Parts: sequence; C-alpha cells; structure tokens
Amino acid sequence: MIEDGRPIFVQIAEQIENDIIDGALPEEGQVPSTNEFAAFHRINPATAGKGVNRLVDDGILYKKRGIGMFVATGARERLISTRRDAFREEYVRPLLVEAAKLGIDASQLADMIHTEGVPQ
Repeated sequence: MIEDGRPIFVQIAEQIENDIIDGALPEEGQVPSTNEFAAFHRINPATAGKGVNRLVDDGILYKKRGIGMFVATGARERLISTRRDAFREEYVRPLLVEAAKLGIDASQLADMIHTEGVPQ
C-alpha cells in the first residue's frame, strides 16, 4: 500500500476510507490505533496519526476518549458520495469533452462502455 509518491499520511487515510467503503470497517466499528498502523507499515506514529486525524477532521472518524477511534454513522455514504463526485470530475467530464471532440455521441459512447464492460 505505501509505495507511490503521495504523502504516506494521505495513503493511510485512503486505506481507511477504502476499508470503510468495502465494509471491512463498519460504521461504529473501531479503527486500528495509530500505533498499530505505524507498526504495520513501519512508519512514524505521528505520520499515521496525521492520516487518521484528517478523517476525524472530515467527520469520517470520531474519538472516544480513552478508548480509540471509531467510524462515524453515515461515513460510508459520505465517502461514496464524495468519491462519485470526484469520479465525475476526474473521469466522466474529460471523457465527454474528448468524445465531443471526436464526434462520438452519447449513444455511441454508451455502446463503447457497455462493450468494454463485458468480460471476454
């Protein structure tokens, strides 16, 4: 997981987000501690804490004093909504712009997507 050029704390936050979306970390479920993340990834606990705190600031996780971090109610839906919006901006809009340049209408584009989505 920790390999690309992005900051490690961002990768930690994304790993937690992915686990929430996939259901590995259910709402109201406890999240591993920053020390556990640090030991597992062999990173500084402060770096792991920065990733976790980013999600606390976003309302995805919350702290129970003396117990640990937990996934907030509604976190999964908020993450999915945020990622769908990002997907639209990063992929769909540029795809539509390029399709228009090439004279590909919506029906042709839908056919292309359907064809590519069929396992071969």
